[in-house]
Amino acid sequence: MVENIVEMQKISKAFPGVLALDKVDFNCIAGEVHAVIGENGAGKSTLMKVLAGVYRPDGGKILVRGKKIVFASPKDAQNYGISIIYQEFNLIPELSVAKNIFLGREPKNKWRLIDTPLLNQHSKALLSDLDADIDIQTKVKDLGVAQQQMVEIAKALSLNADILVMDEPSAVVSGRELDSLFRIIRSLKQSGKTIIYISHRIDEIFQIADRTTVLKDGQLVGTVNTQDIDKPRVVNMMVGRSMTETFPARQQGEKKEILALQNVCRGNLIKNVSFKVYSGEILGLAGLVGSGRSEVARIIFGAGDMDGGRVLLNGEAIKKAAPKSSISCGIGFVTENRSKDGLVHSLSLRKNLTLPILDRIKKWCFIKEAQERLFCTNCVKEHGIISAGIEQEIQYLSGGNQQKVILAKWISINPTLLILDEPTRGIDVGAKAEIYQLMRRLAKEGTAILMISSELPEIIGMSDRILVMRDGHIMGELSPSAATEESILMMATGQNSDLNQAKEKPLAS
Repeated sequence: MVENIVEMQKISKAFPGVLALDKVDFNCIAGEVHAVIGENGAGKSTLMKVLAGVYRPDGGKILVRGKKIVFASPKDAQNYGISIIYQEFNLIPELSVAKNIFLGREPKNKWRLIDTPLLNQHSKALLSDLDADIDIQTKVKDLGVAQQQMVEIAKALSLNADILVMDEPSAVVSGRELDSLFRIIRSLKQSGKTIIYISHRIDEIFQIADRTTVLKDGQLVGTVNTQDIDKPRVVNMMVGRSMTETFPARQQGEKKEILALQNVCRGNLIKNVSFKVYSGEILGLAGLVGSGRSEVARIIFGAGDMDGGRVLLNGEAIKKAAPKSSISCGIGFVTENRSKDGLVHSLSLRKNLTLPILDRIKKWCFIKEAQERLFCTNCVKEHGIISAGIEQEIQYLSGGNQQKVILAKWISINPTLLILDEPTRGIDVGAKAEIYQLMRRLAKEGTAILMISSELPEIIGMSDRILVMRDGHIMGELSPSAATEESILMMATGQNSDLNQAKEKPLAS
């Protein structure tokens, strides 16, 4: 009989107005990859935070190697060999990559001082194992989200944990970064480590998971051997109905130029980038980690500076871009890092939703609360945001529902241009379909959409045109009818035999 390394029995956990977990059973054995999946708000992250000592359960018990344990803190859980990589990163922005990886556990020399050469050596080795080309002296605040994800994984690996929880680790990686992640997971499994893998990307669980546990509305649906099930059954267990992963049909109509970038530069990150976005279209921007996609988005929105070039909105050059003026001009920006840039966690759902439209709901210096409440109530209903009410603090919403809040608040400004950086990160299969329908509806109504995504099926399925970036350059343009995941990755990695021709090809107007 195989012994469980972890066993969670009848775990319950409630937050104000929400029963997040309702007598959930879960177990895993040494040397397995165990996937945990479910819709937004199903309780996946909450269950893992109970295991990691972040939350105290309201009921039930936890056994580690057969011994009943009560974790008083995450440190307690780490002492029992449990480490978690959170969906929202737990890094210190002002510290270097190396210092973040070994924060609080720095190697010391014989004088009990931090042994910096050894710290750097260990950090380089960990990142090298992940095939992550990241300068260990760089401050974390200067890294993109996908690079920060790699730092989080390196930090977790440095703990030499026996049980490693990964909460949406692949949300913003693709191509070789995703291959590296899977290679590391398989290597850890072979060494006897247990991996608990939370993901909304259902295809991934068939690549790496030995068993799969499905949660729905805080309850256990079931645990199955992954090899014994198929994708339709998994989706049915998650959402309670059959679904097909199809993308809404594209719309054809008259196009008007909304945005134009002309030779935009920023240091070594962005190099002479030029392209246009038209009303009623979804322009997909693909590329690997560090290609410059998110930096381009931030420059357009005024959240990042540029060294040269011009950005034109409706044919007029933006002289001094800033987020406030961008919003007033009808530019919305769904950032890739919702925790840092997208939400104010200490504020309620209501206050987060109305941040971009305060001028519309105030009289003199006072908010018209009745109007605000009506707007938020309708917004929650329209976008299917699951919460205990509009006064619930945003930090207590699931990651997927937080993402819906961000989308909803930018749609409320009636944007002329909507920038979506990883719009379905942390979104389940059912909610993805809703987001895709919403994007098509906005495009049909004339909104210009710039979509950045690490999910290549999403790029191909949703884009009217596809641009590929590499090392700060636009390498070329692909039509979705001709594009494949392979052709995008070849262009993104510089392995395309027609790379030079692609680079010289004029972008479609």
